[in-house]
Amino acid sequence: MPAPERIPPRSLTALDLLTKGELKVRGQVREASNAVLYCSVSYEGEEAHCVYKPVAGERPLWDFPDGTLAQREVAAYEVSEATGWGLVPPTVLRDGPYGQGMVQLWIEADPEQSLLALVEDEEPGEGWKAVGFAEVGEGRTALLVHADDVRLRRLAVLDAVINNGDRKGGHLLPTADGHLYAIDHGVTFNVDDKLRTLLWGWAGDPLPADALSGLASLSDSLSADGPLATRLAQLLTAAEVEALRGRVEALRGAGRHPVPSGEWPAIPWPPV
Repeated sequence: MPAPERIPPRSLTALDLLTKGELKVRGQVREASNAVLYCSVSYEGEEAHCVYKPVAGERPLWDFPDGTLAQREVAAYEVSEATGWGLVPPTVLRDGPYGQGMVQLWIEADPEQSLLALVEDEEPGEGWKAVGFAEVGEGRTALLVHADDVRLRRLAVLDAVINNGDRKGGHLLPTADGHLYAIDHGVTFNVDDKLRTLLWGWAGDPLPADALSGLASLSDSLSADGPLATRLAQLLTAAEVEALRGRVEALRGAGRHPVPSGEWPAIPWPPV
């Protein structure tokens, strides 16, 4: 696929372009479990590439209401923005060639940046955090590790907040300019604990100051008349918004990264 045009354009925000622009389907991401279409979007002389996930292409899940994954993707973007971390690419809910769906700015990852690794040693090594052991074939196992990176640490907090049930390595998009984006947030915001992630390297550790600050901003925005609460009421159920508030306050009260519950596999499969 060709590299996308860079955003922001001269006179439009990325959200304006994604919301108002004309969508043209250019291809399909075939390895995805749901329909994911690669598109161009153009408006008033500006153009970018984006991902369009129509609700009609969502596969039913036993533990999420049908036809709600696109709204959850948008809600994850809204929560990310409220923290001030900008971890989720600009994302909107709109009509497209195949009906309503999620439209998200395409992010080109830098292939030179490695955030995950498999190592033969029993210790992760300097600059890495251990996740757990994984089978690598012929009866051999290796230690799965992720980078000890402030960007990933913020993402680990965001995932705990939105109750991400599927944080895999392929969802991490580091860019050449040093930013980290995360994608694929359809299985989030469940009222039941669903957290499954590769980012357990800080489990039980005290939350850093920037995480506590981001959580405080979230708490303010989620007050009954706060801007985030108003927006999320259009995307999630009242019970899901209330559960979100509960997770934010629980993290603030504990002051530590969560640990696996032990009630189900904590790492998604396949991990990448």
